Amino acid sequence: MGRSKIQDEGEVIRWFGEGRTYAWMVEEYRRKYNIETVPSMWGNFRQRRGLDRRITRDDDLIPWFVKEEHRWLYPLAMLRVEARRRDGRTLTENDRSRLTSWQEMLTAQNAVVHYDPDTEEGFFYVPRRKDDVDLIRRPERKTTPRRRAD
Repeated sequence: MGRSKIQDEGEVIRWFGEGRTYAWMVEEYRRKYNIETVPSMWGNFRQRRGLDRRITRDDDLIPWFVKEEHRWLYPLAMLRVEARRRDGRTLTENDRSRLTSWQEMLTAQNAVVHYDPDTEEGFFYVPRRKDDVDLIRRPERKTTPRRRAD
């Protein structure tokens, strides 16, 4: 195995604690050390050192395999924020405000999020039924390819 490109592990661990993105780390290493890296190197470092995952996976809240063209739509973005909140992660003031407004809208409309990958829109707000016990309309089976990391 070759020599590690990591120049200062303490520095990198601090960056993870500060919430720096992998893209930021790639650019910072290029600027500071003139060393080319790739995002997967930083992810591998995080995993080897046992550092917390950078994202929260909640396959109960997001049980679908979401098509590429639907991955940045607002309902999914809000479900991701809610997943972070439920995981005890710190939310920005903007995310807290958006999440509160979005949940108030769902309550006012007595609606839940439904996903249909075979449509252009992807996500819909549908009337809440008695068997809807969360923010989403549960599919018959989960189709997400990645399960929550416990």
